[in-house]
Amino acid sequence: MLETFDNPRPGRDYEIEIIQPEFTSVCPVTGHPDFGTIRVVYVPAKACVELKSFKLWLQSYRNKGIFYEAATNEILDTLVEALAPRSMTVTGEFTARGGISTNVRCTHEASA
Repeated sequence: MLETFDNPRPGRDYEIEIIQPEFTSVCPVTGHPDFGTIRVVYVPAKACVELKSFKLWLQSYRNKGIFYEAATNEILDTLVEALAPRSMTVTGEFTARGGISTNVRCTHEASA
């Protein structure tokens, strides 16, 4: 469960960048582990994400069979629902497998 706290400067636009270099999930086809870095950059509105809850929530993917694209989009969707940020970009930078590395970038912009 993601926890949040009140943005200490809701009248100011500023970026928060969170980097989790130890993201793991499972390939739904092969069952092999996938490794990567998840980067979240957002401009908060009323709320910010509490980092320990964020870390524990990301660890829930450790045994989840999910494609890179689905994981990255799901992370963005869940964070947007919890925080309603002014803007947010989530990037999954996944470790090479079979000589191919993959980066997935998803973006949200709040409606004016």
